[in-house]
Amino acid sequence: MAEQELELEENGGEGKKSKKMLFIIIGVVLLLAIGGGAFFFLSGDDAANEQADSETVPGEVATTAEPTGKANYVGMPRPFLFNLPGATRSRLVEIKVQLMVRGDDDVLTRKHIPLIEDALLTTFSAADVQKLSSQAGKDELRQLALLNVQNTLQAVTGRKVVEKVLFTGFVMQ
Repeated sequence: MAEQELELEENGGEGKKSKKMLFIIIGVVLLLAIGGGAFFFLSGDDAANEQADSETVPGEVATTAEPTGKANYVGMPRPFLFNLPGATRSRLVEIKVQLMVRGDDDVLTRKHIPLIEDALLTTFSAADVQKLSSQAGKDELRQLALLNVQNTLQAVTGRKVVEKVLFTGFVMQ
């Protein structure tokens, strides 16, 4: 009787070890499968994009809606600091601006920074405090500034040089 109990305990211990080893193997296989699936899932888009890029024939222009040229950003040397009259008191506003241009237009834009600063300051100082308190008002001011800068530079350069006006800092006190 004692010998049978001893054999059951020994076999039971081996059974626990084999179950433990089986769970470890299953866990490792699952981790490898998940890791491999994630790798192929995340890297699959790059291969499709490379294949689509290689399908265009040299000399043939790709028909995309994207503007041509690399985007460059021209930062204004100083932030715009101005007062706006409000209903109860005047507000001090500081806006840091960068302009997005394409290709080599950044050199042309840097040449006309005083003209651009004048156009932006004129646009910003005509703003309304109530509108600038909301995101929609800030977006409207950004679009108005873009139109004003494009019109000003078009008179000098003969084309639209600036693609976007970006607010990189906006403080109103």
